[in-house]
Amino acid sequence: MKKGLIIFTALVLCLFVFCAATAEDAVRFTVASPNGAPGLALATIAAENPDNFTYVAADTIAAEFAGEKADFIIAPVNAGAKLYKAGKSTYRLAAVVTWGNLYIASQKTDFSLNDISSGTLTLFGENTINASVALFALRENGITPAETVYLAGAANTQSLLLSDPEAIVITAEPALTAARIKNENITAYAVNELYEKATGFSGYTQAGLFVKKETAEQYPEQVKDFLLLAAEAAEKCSTDVNLVAEAAVQLELLPNMKVATLAIPNCAIRYLSAAEARKQIETTANIDLQQYGGAVPEDDFYYEYE
Repeated sequence: MKKGLIIFTALVLCLFVFCAATAEDAVRFTVASPNGAPGLALATIAAENPDNFTYVAADTIAAEFAGEKADFIIAPVNAGAKLYKAGKSTYRLAAVVTWGNLYIASQKTDFSLNDISSGTLTLFGENTINASVALFALRENGITPAETVYLAGAANTQSLLLSDPEAIVITAEPALTAARIKNENITAYAVNELYEKATGFSGYTQAGLFVKKETAEQYPEQVKDFLLLAAEAAEKCSTDVNLVAEAAVQLELLPNMKVATLAIPNCAIRYLSAAEARKQIETTANIDLQQYGGAVPEDDFYYEYE
């Protein structure tokens, strides 16, 4: 009896050590991410393992795919799909983690979306999926801007929003929150609300978590564990905003706790596996197939662990 108890105890200890080692190995993977809102999805993991995370400017993310240094990359879904289709990336989509942080905003008194039909709408990122989605969502709701102009990024449209009381702009969180702290007269409408009316989906497939082919093949169990951790981290953006905000400020993804706690709930961060998100990915892709390399992604683009 005593011998059996000793064997049983040893087996339990071995199982515990194995599980701990697996979890430890999972967080040793390296991750590259844009330094904007998509980086919030894994912020709590990054704050505990800062040496494993690299944050880069959004316009350099293609170089991360080409360099193949990181085990995982957070990037626009369309960018990863386009590079994969062109044979310039081995990274497959494991999950979608952000679902659209775009807003239509203005200081105009009694601003409504109908004002767009007789005015100028200033967007950021010409020939991008974000601009295509915003215009699609407006159009499907019966709103066509009298004129559209483009600036480089959300920070640029934020500046215009603050400086011109008559401007109507597309901006994004957290830039919108920072602007509204400076000017409480700003009215904003979520593009996601218009998108849902048009498609039935609560948000478009904006940014995803990609896994390198070599990593997935060599460490399938550890990849699975990491994805489970990623799902938990993304969920905290809804269930524990203060914890994510603290991590985001620590990582310098957001400037301070006030902006962070107000902006994070509006960034539409949630984890959905690539396989489960496929219909939504194809819906987004069909808005502007050019942004996806001319076609919806094929089967091998989607990573799914067994």
